[in-house]
Amino acid sequence: MGFSSGLPLALVGATLQAWFTDAQIDLYTIGILSLLGAPYALKFLWAPFMDYITFPWLGRRKGWIVSMQIGLIITLLWLAHMNPGTEAVKMGWIALLIAFFSASQDISVDAYRTDILASNERGLGAAYYVFAYRIAALVSGGFAMVSADYVGWQITYEGMALLILLTMIPIYFAPQTVALSPVSKTFFHTMIESLRDLLQREQVIWLLLFIIFYKLGDALALSLMTNFLLHGLGFSLTEVGLAYKLVSFFATILGAFVGGILLIRWNIYRALMLFGIAQAFSNLSFAILAVVGKQFFLMTVTIFIENFCSGLSTAAFLAFLMSLCHQQYTAGQYALLSALASFGRVFLGPVSSMVVENGGWIQLYMTSFLLSFPSLIMLLFLKEKVLSYARAT
Repeated sequence: MGFSSGLPLALVGATLQAWFTDAQIDLYTIGILSLLGAPYALKFLWAPFMDYITFPWLGRRKGWIVSMQIGLIITLLWLAHMNPGTEAVKMGWIALLIAFFSASQDISVDAYRTDILASNERGLGAAYYVFAYRIAALVSGGFAMVSADYVGWQITYEGMALLILLTMIPIYFAPQTVALSPVSKTFFHTMIESLRDLLQREQVIWLLLFIIFYKLGDALALSLMTNFLLHGLGFSLTEVGLAYKLVSFFATILGAFVGGILLIRWNIYRALMLFGIAQAFSNLSFAILAVVGKQFFLMTVTIFIENFCSGLSTAAFLAFLMSLCHQQYTAGQYALLSALASFGRVFLGPVSSMVVENGGWIQLYMTSFLLSFPSLIMLLFLKEKVLSYARAT
């Protein structure tokens, strides 16, 4: 499921941009393709619908997953047989439809993972998901571009559709979640009840603020990372490609697995606190790199440490988000909570640019270090509540 979720993202992002560039489409049209990310940011708007509708043949969660995969296969094949030179606008609309199916699949997969995993399995379950998601991103990103160079874009996109088809096989045989009837006969009331259930929790404002702030320092540190390494320190594209892309890939996966394994033994509060502290100090390591300057080995070590600690905290954080969801409303609640968690990643770009322009790179990474601690202070006061949600699920 993680592989199936991760595959379409690049196919409507970097890989599609490469296809349009290869066809010599103008830069303005290519720039508009960035809007294809909108369904991923707005998916919480229709997520409650997936708590309301149940498919009789595969159940609520698996039924939605397979339905969205069928939609992905059809639209990817449709896109594969189009020509950007004469159908660029139409391809943009088809790509938007792919992004919608992909974001909707993500909603269903997140809900399924939350429903099916016991509380002590969620950290490791999140690690498996991150691992497969990252592998898929490599396949639909770097591998797809290499493939297109040899066999063309049509066969490449057809191959991606085939991979989605293959993922349907294990999903079909995956265990079924508990069948629950909608709490209301109308979608509107289901959505309202989902929000009411979430907002009536004790200390809900602090819980939501904690979710927003927990990865905020990390998001600020990573927001201009490529620019920092290329222009701030003067590394070459090859050096950045090897260290940043390759090392970060393996470090994040390793961190997620270590975090998932530790979560089997540790309670969620301890993991969130210790991994959050590790995440904060890993951001500080970039300030040290900014002081030292261009040093390839130190850059590699710094990137490994930051991404490893980010993987640790991600495993704990996803497990925590799962613990907050009521099984009756998993799709809507998880989509909303994950949207709040992505706040920093979406909106911190302009802020980080201002910090660098006015204070420099060291100031940016010192700020990211300090920005990691408000959530940990909130966590101290939320200890009993965090533990109670973990025990309840």
